[in-house]
Amino acid sequence: MESCDVLVVGAGFGGPVAARRCAQAGLDTIILERARVPGEKVVSGLVIPFYGFTFGPDFIREGNPPIERPICRVVNRFIRDGEIYATDSTLRVPKPLALGYAAYCRPFCTWLADRAVEAGVELRTSTTAVEPILEKGAVKGVITDRGEEIRCKVLIDAGGTQNRLAIQAGLRRKYLPEALELYMVWDFEMAKEDVDETFGLSMEFFHALPEEGIGAPLGFGSTLYIFTYRESIHPGLGQFLVTRGEIPNLARLLPRYFENFQKKVTRWKRDIAPKVKLRAVTWDVCPIYAGLIPETRNMPVYGDGILIIGDAAGFEASAFGDGVPSAWFSAELAAEVAVEAVRKGDASRDTLREYERKVWEHPYITWIITDWRRWDLRKVLVSRSEAELRRMIRDHWGVGAFRYRYSGRPLLKAAREALRRDPRAPVKWMEMFTRYYHNWEENRCDPLSTS
Repeated sequence: MESCDVLVVGAGFGGPVAARRCAQAGLDTIILERARVPGEKVVSGLVIPFYGFTFGPDFIREGNPPIERPICRVVNRFIRDGEIYATDSTLRVPKPLALGYAAYCRPFCTWLADRAVEAGVELRTSTTAVEPILEKGAVKGVITDRGEEIRCKVLIDAGGTQNRLAIQAGLRRKYLPEALELYMVWDFEMAKEDVDETFGLSMEFFHALPEEGIGAPLGFGSTLYIFTYRESIHPGLGQFLVTRGEIPNLARLLPRYFENFQKKVTRWKRDIAPKVKLRAVTWDVCPIYAGLIPETRNMPVYGDGILIIGDAAGFEASAFGDGVPSAWFSAELAAEVAVEAVRKGDASRDTLREYERKVWEHPYITWIITDWRRWDLRKVLVSRSEAELRRMIRDHWGVGAFRYRYSGRPLLKAAREALRRDPRAPVKWMEMFTRYYHNWEENRCDPLSTS
């Protein structure tokens, strides 16, 4: 049996951030990661919104993570009879600013884990925490799949959607099927010059009424999207595990939707298909809308000896399907509370409750798990109105997204708090945007120590 101050379970996007901060505070910190390489178990790629970088951990903002492509514009294409009848590309910013950055999960998570190891964290890969060590209801550590007992003063659960430690500890329940989306990603190789010519620095969404058959019914899944990377693209599509009380056959539905898209939509047939080669098809489960479902939102994110962050806590972004920023934000908050608890010698529920207060005061976490816009798209199922569809998409993935009642309010709150802490924050943000853009142009990032 061994022991440490803080034990972090999971080396995805949030775990290394929490562990690094604990180690920097002088705490003996260990990360357990079930995969052979950090990020290996995460679906191949994603787009991380800009606010995660601007208001997230300093070392990410000031570093050179492995970014595939800055995204400066979102293009929404509306499909009828296979043809694009309208386009909304109002959501855009001039370079070097970016709305987000496309990245592959494996190198990015490895880069984060490297930064944690540099700070003194011990990273153990190919190691799964199979059950918590409980004493009088308090979490005191874990037992691994190798039979090891690792005791700790505070456990930070960063194990993602399917982690069971908090369930076994009696704190949380399994996500309801209604909160889970299974999505499929087609990974296509595409020459960089072709990605540049076809998409530029854009990502695209394709919207249609359900009868078009190119995407999951609105409100019950994702609209079809194409994320763009340096030398590849990822069309992706999701479907909820349960719709209207029925359990859909996802293995049949999602490939059929995408096959219809490939056959019907001229944009794909003429501009994209001749330039791509299918490399892989991947699946993953996402807790979309978890924050909107009271059964999930009301589950605790802390207990005696344990703090829960990121997807494990249901902090997935309900509107955008991206939980990276909230994983970073909650990781930093959890680490602050863990450090204080270890210093006080008190990791009781009463002490760790401070984490919950910080979470619900955070301008972005609160907003991204309670944003109803994507949920409300199901209203189009009733109205069957193309005009209503275009209006709602403009408010979601168009310029309307920046309205004060949507992303404008948390953006202003977070900016005001950042300026209060550091008046030079805007200078640092511009340095980050400029450096990231040049990194993209020159294909530059910090070397990875483990890969």
